[in-house]
Amino acid sequence: MLRHHSLVKWEKQLREMLARLDRHLEDRYGELYPLHPSRAKRGTTANTKHDGLFNVSAKFSAGYGSTHGAGYVIIVDMVTLVNVPADVRREIEDEAAAWLREELPKAFPGRDLRVERDGGAYKIFGDLSLGTA
Repeated sequence: MLRHHSLVKWEKQLREMLARLDRHLEDRYGELYPLHPSRAKRGTTANTKHDGLFNVSAKFSAGYGSTHGAGYVIIVDMVTLVNVPADVRREIEDEAAAWLREELPKAFPGRDLRVERDGGAYKIFGDLSLGTA
């Protein structure tokens, strides 16, 4: 499958930023709940998505029916068997959004990108252009 070089670069920068967000959340909340028994301890794998309490990712949404249109929906999974109360989950998601608001201009300088709730999740939206081919 062919992919536009600018999209590859964009998604690499996004993954790197989300890995830093994962580390931030681990530092702040990583000891809050026990890990799922099959989950590796933080820092023991080559990818933050595969260890520790958090798995932070983003999925592109075309934005049909959305308040903010197309963008990347931020997913903050907590890998535990414990039932995490809604207010705690909301606090962690709000912390992630606040962190992203500060870091987006550093990761994507010169772009007008925003982070807001869109339905039940936070979304990165705004200037998602890839430039010219």
